[in-house]
Amino acid sequence: MEIAELGEFGLIHRLTDTIEIKNAETRKGVGDDCAVLEYPSGRQVLVTTDMLMEGVHFDLQYVPLKHLGYKSAIVNLSDIYAMNGRPRQMTVSLALSKRFTVEDLESFYEGLRLACEMHGCDIVGGDTTSSLTGLAISITCIGDAAPDKVVYRNGARETDLICVSGNLGAAYMGLQLLEREKTVYNEQVREALQRGEKVEQLPPFEPDFSGREYLLERQLKPEARKDIIEALAAADILPTAMMDISDGLSSELLHICSQSHTGCRIFEERLPLDYQTAVMAEELNMNVTTCALNGGEDYELLFTVPLTLHDRVSAIPGVKVIGHMTKPELGLQLVCRDGVEMELKAQGWNPLKAKS
Repeated sequence: MEIAELGEFGLIHRLTDTIEIKNAETRKGVGDDCAVLEYPSGRQVLVTTDMLMEGVHFDLQYVPLKHLGYKSAIVNLSDIYAMNGRPRQMTVSLALSKRFTVEDLESFYEGLRLACEMHGCDIVGGDTTSSLTGLAISITCIGDAAPDKVVYRNGARETDLICVSGNLGAAYMGLQLLEREKTVYNEQVREALQRGEKVEQLPPFEPDFSGREYLLERQLKPEARKDIIEALAAADILPTAMMDISDGLSSELLHICSQSHTGCRIFEERLPLDYQTAVMAEELNMNVTTCALNGGEDYELLFTVPLTLHDRVSAIPGVKVIGHMTKPELGLQLVCRDGVEMELKAQGWNPLKAKS
């Protein structure tokens, strides 16, 4: 059987559904943003890991290595916050080809260290090896939380409010912008080569990013929402379920509903969108709602809270209530601006799923 027949999440289930937990210290294994370990200290240890591959997760033609280092750390820090934890340590492993220099790695680590310093996370180890196929990055982040404060994906209940931080779709629009300008540049290079000119003789390429700076920042330099976790704690709100939005809102909602055994209804008119996102989507003739639902890489927090906390959670800056949980038989529904209901499908990032 080819992996494409299962897709990423089907493969995970196939490989891990029969795993039996043997050690008392292992409180939660595969299935959430982090594993959860409990040791005599009374704190639960959170462990998460991510691998980023050149050509799949990033393109060095337009991603600066400093930004790549920063983003590589944020991806993991965001998972710790998604469990309502605090990051403590990080290990970093790299596989790189001979085309990279010492200065390149210094730039990468500059961004990595900046992110870790901002979030109080120590870089405590890792590994470096050679690669024949480009740059590969593997990072493991360790955090902790009080046992009664860890938030999983399976705690949402019927009538719980569905909340998101920040806005959605901007990172995806930033990616589309970068890919568009990359295409323009590559076409200029191709035409120059056809004319017998050397690439070095071409005038400096100036991509058209004016008025789109925010979109670029969301794609190249995302932020892990430590501020939202702190705001929730200050408001004495413990979400019933939570995860970060890395693969797209629709995919993440499906995970929470699946593991919590609920349905959901979200409202199109309540989806938080930035003005630049809407303008860029219109310019590219794309549906902005589709971008918000399926774009991914926003690294915002998606969480649920009891209905009784509506006023308290709505008062937190940067948090918006977009819908509520329902009975599982009602399914996952998007209520459009015209009142029509549409079924939500997980169409976000899934690198191992076969393309239709």
